[in-house]
Amino acid sequence: MRGGRGLLIIGVLAMTGVAVAQDPPPLTVQVERVFAGAPPGTRFGLLVVDPDGREIVAINAGQRFIPASNTKIVTTAAAFATLPAIDRADQAAGTRVRLSPRAGGISDVVLEGRGDPFLSGAPDCTRACLSELADAVAARARIVGDVVGDASYFPDERWSPGMSWNNIPTRSGTGIAALGIDDHETALSVTPGGSGQPPAIGGSGYFTIDNRAVTVSGDQVDLSYDRAPNRRVLRITGTIGSAAAPETLRVGVDDPAHYAAWRLAEMLKARGVRITGEIVSRYRPADAGDDPARRGNAPPPRAPDQPAIAVTALPPLTEDATTINKVSQNVHAELMLRRVGRVAGTGSIADGQAAVRAMLARASVAADAIALSDGSGMSTYNRMTPRGTVALLRWIEGQSWGATWRATLPVGGVDGTLARRFKGTPLEGRVFAKTGSLNATWALSGYLVARSGRMLTFALFANDVPAGGSATPAMDAALVAIAEAN
Repeated sequence: MRGGRGLLIIGVLAMTGVAVAQDPPPLTVQVERVFAGAPPGTRFGLLVVDPDGREIVAINAGQRFIPASNTKIVTTAAAFATLPAIDRADQAAGTRVRLSPRAGGISDVVLEGRGDPFLSGAPDCTRACLSELADAVAARARIVGDVVGDASYFPDERWSPGMSWNNIPTRSGTGIAALGIDDHETALSVTPGGSGQPPAIGGSGYFTIDNRAVTVSGDQVDLSYDRAPNRRVLRITGTIGSAAAPETLRVGVDDPAHYAAWRLAEMLKARGVRITGEIVSRYRPADAGDDPARRGNAPPPRAPDQPAIAVTALPPLTEDATTINKVSQNVHAELMLRRVGRVAGTGSIADGQAAVRAMLARASVAADAIALSDGSGMSTYNRMTPRGTVALLRWIEGQSWGATWRATLPVGGVDGTLARRFKGTPLEGRVFAKTGSLNATWALSGYLVARSGRMLTFALFANDVPAGGSATPAMDAALVAIAEAN
């Protein structure tokens, strides 16, 4: 009788229009139990839909989350939707070198960047090689004036709004510019010395090293480095075991154009070219052409450019997007956003985000569902909802380039940033998704093949993860449970 009375009451309430609380579906309950095992205080957002767009699991799907590197989903999709030559090398975006005549019968060497993220100074370089540009200069001039790194193709916005300042010395926070080399970072090797002695530090020589590290017994490595912004004195602290293998430290640079010009100058010297001037970088102040108060900071007018004597080719967009999504490469993503912004604007962050918003409007994504301040996900200002992310992912699938774009994502248990995740689970080789991690933030969004063979689209965010904790085990377990139930 009690059960029947309860059903009668619910029926009366429903007839009178009073909202009645419904128990969540069993799968949602199961997922919430998995999430309960995450570090206390973690806030989850999840949406999973079937091929017809029907929601399978929805937990806080309309709430806004910091997406970390899930931002790269948006950036690379905007590039596919905006940039030409998806499957061809883009000569217009290559790095070029020219000789600019000056008084006295010599020329300055001008290295001009246009957003090529692949320019390399590696000894074993096979393409987009700075050495080839150095060869071209050395074949035409034995004495030169200045070596100029020209990054004026984009406005000078080396760091995006909302990026944490403490990331600046690291490879994750290196400066962004139209001209840079080797992912805008330099590598140092730290080799242990005798016990109690400082280790030996080798590298390109670009930074002045303040070596405060100490060699200790054993094979453990606990090294740190830091420097002040826009300074080239790098302090290295910590310890390295006398039995440890040499450790590589990858350090970001604040002036990528200057570093690229410095590397070119070193190569020219090695080829017998005498440099009589200085190594300088050239930037275009942000909004200098629009803001009268800033025009005085603009570079002085230049003589008409001389033809380039050598140009590198930018690899196909698909290759760059694969690097961005599978490796989660920040510099490439930021340069891609600026290249997108250069199509109809100046190449500023704002121009890139305008193109992103136009794409999201075409994808029918609510304006407040995805709001970004950078292209890589380093900004803590970025916000995405699971529902908005899934809407974008489903729109991508319907584009002519959708399958090509999906192939740029990491594959669970196979490659990229998912190579070690989902191994030995039903989702090994069956989840294609972009990872993301930032302070207190974890994310994973993309596609998975369910037990039935259906392709499900999902977006999963975890914010407010306590220090030292990880939401990854709970996230992966939840997705496996969803896949097995469908």
